[in-house]
Amino acid sequence: MSPEPAPARRLLAPSAAFAGSAAVLAALYVAAGAPTPLLVVFEQQWHFPAWVLTVAFASYALGLLAALLVAGSLSDHIGRRPVLVGSLLVELGAMLLFVFAPDIGWVVAARTIQGIATGAATSAFSASVVEHAPEHRKKLGTIITSIAPAGGLGLGALLTGTAVQFSSHATVIVFTALAVIMAVGTGVAAYSAETAAKRSGAVRSLIPRVSVPQTARREFVASIPVHMAAWMLAGLFMGLVPTIIRDLLGLHSGLLNGATAFIQPAAAAVAGLFLGRLTPRGTVFIGGTGVLLGTAVNMAGVATGTLPLLWLGGLIGGVGVGASFSGAIRTVAPLVQPHQRAGLFAAVYLVAYLSFGVPALIAGLLIAPLGLLNTVLGYGVAVIAAATVGLLTQYRIHTDRRPALRRAEDTKVIATSRSRS
Repeated sequence: MSPEPAPARRLLAPSAAFAGSAAVLAALYVAAGAPTPLLVVFEQQWHFPAWVLTVAFASYALGLLAALLVAGSLSDHIGRRPVLVGSLLVELGAMLLFVFAPDIGWVVAARTIQGIATGAATSAFSASVVEHAPEHRKKLGTIITSIAPAGGLGLGALLTGTAVQFSSHATVIVFTALAVIMAVGTGVAAYSAETAAKRSGAVRSLIPRVSVPQTARREFVASIPVHMAAWMLAGLFMGLVPTIIRDLLGLHSGLLNGATAFIQPAAAAVAGLFLGRLTPRGTVFIGGTGVLLGTAVNMAGVATGTLPLLWLGGLIGGVGVGASFSGAIRTVAPLVQPHQRAGLFAAVYLVAYLSFGVPALIAGLLIAPLGLLNTVLGYGVAVIAAATVGLLTQYRIHTDRRPALRRAEDTKVIATSRSRS
């Protein structure tokens, strides 16, 4: 007698899978922003040099970049579910490392593992959220995937800062809660329907592919200083703001650290949500201007020890970060064929996350010989220089394209008149 077939696993309803996937994607980035207010607490507890803080910060960005380049398209071959379940289990392990960390070495390891998990899950989650969205909610799914990373980073910093302010056990509280959320998220991923068919080439997909097709090369090169300025400013805010508030402004408050770190990514998320109706080039101009002005206001706040200027600069700069990145993406994406987009986006994220992590790491190494104030001001000058070059480059391409567009319009008018005659 043949054995009875195993009963089919009950899956979440499509609406529940959509909401759950979106929530877990946001939770990944809440977890990424959570350590920001805690790093200065760890420094006080374990008495390590200030530059080590930026190592802990940059290790996340570099781990994320490595995983994104290697495993970014893996879910297209083996399915979304196994990549998401595996990534969330790794993320769960990173949260437990934070809970039991006895020294900064464990924190650096946890941040690196967290970056790897987030990088491996990001593209799969982005696809999963859109694919689970009902037909009339597809646009909402796309919006969620674009604002969840920045919004999650800011919310994570704010919530952790609140825990630091009102509890002496913030690390255990925050990361135990996040570990539970990741365990629940693993269940959500495991019991959501698979939305991608398996296809061959999984091993080959692990070879990093960074390519910029000829059709998009000019625009991509022009976008590099824009990306650099925006992500350098984001790295400065998320990596060094708690140290700036404590050592330069003389303020000791976990809530203040978390709230200040929250401002910029929250503004970036809102900007990405509301500036989508503008032309891509116009969005880039707004973004580059916002980064430049926001950085200048930040530097004025640092130089004068004025916290409200730091908040105002974070708000203006956050709008700049969100606008410049989304505008630059919208400029280059239509210039390539669908099968070329993975390599192009890999190149975009390579520039973005290197700009996010490496300059902050270098700044940390310069704190000891130059001092925190000089290092931060020099960092700001570098961001302003990159933003200025980006704006000038974008303006040049814009003016170069206008004669070509006029010729194309004239040709179209002539062709139309001939067809009518």
